[in-house]
Amino acid sequence: MWICPKCGREFKRTNQGHYCGKAPETVLEYINSQPIETRSHLTEMMIILQKSVPCVNERILWSMPYYEKEGKSISFSACKKHVSFYVGIKAIEKFALELEEVVTKKNAIYFPYDRELPTKLIEDIAKWCLS
Repeated sequence: MWICPKCGREFKRTNQGHYCGKAPETVLEYINSQPIETRSHLTEMMIILQKSVPCVNERILWSMPYYEKEGKSISFSACKKHVSFYVGIKAIEKFALELEEVVTKKNAIYFPYDRELPTKLIEDIAKWCLS
């Protein structure tokens, strides 16, 4: 076990990345707590998800933005070089052809900060996952 010297939380992996402060209460609070250079991508991601699926429930869960509707969910988080979009393995398989130019791992899609977000693709994935 590794204990973070800043916050005292225990982790299985040494030097595991995590958020040391109080968990944000809203998605905007989460975005505003991130480095300035990541905020435009995170804000755009939030807006796409809000507009893609009517009546989606937005909240913070596991210290990151979380969207759910009728028992289905997706989420995203800020990483050092990319936005991680957690959609599940079935969504990654379904949209495999459209995702050929981005990195995917397990249940996540990584959208790098140095490229524009693929708005239409994110919208289509959100609709598929939450409808």
